[in-house]
This record gives sequence, C-alpha cells and structure tokens, in this order.
Amino acid sequence: MDELIKLVADKTGIPADTAKTAVTTVIGFLKDKLPAPLASQLDGLTGSSGDGNKEGGDSGNILDSVGKMFG
Repeated sequence: MDELIKLVADKTGIPADTAKTAVTTVIGFLKDKLPAPLASQLDGLTGSSGDGNKEGGDSGNILDSVGKMFG
C-alpha cells in the first residue's frame, strides 16, 4: 500500500499522512460496496488485513492489479 500512498502524495502534492488517510478511506469504501469475494481480493492486493494498517511487501503493482480486477 506504500506504493499507492506515495503515488497519491506525489500526484496531489499532499503530505504522505494525508494521502494515507485518503487511500485507506477509499479502500474502506470500496470494500463496503464490493461483493465479499472481491473485497477480500482487495485486501490481498493492498496487503491489508482489513484495518488498512498492514503493509504488503509482495503485493506487486497495486494499480495494475486493481485495474485488472475491474476489467
């Protein structure tokens, strides 16, 4: 998830802690709206354990993975 937070911070010019809040908020929103099987895949893609705080070291390129998940 660090990669996604850095990307948001770089693209928007906001501090990393603010970007982290934005990213975890969006991920939480998506998990609430997606069917359970997709929501659990989102956890795997972001390296999240459901609380948004665990960083995944082997999650690959998160943006590519999310893009593939949604077609």
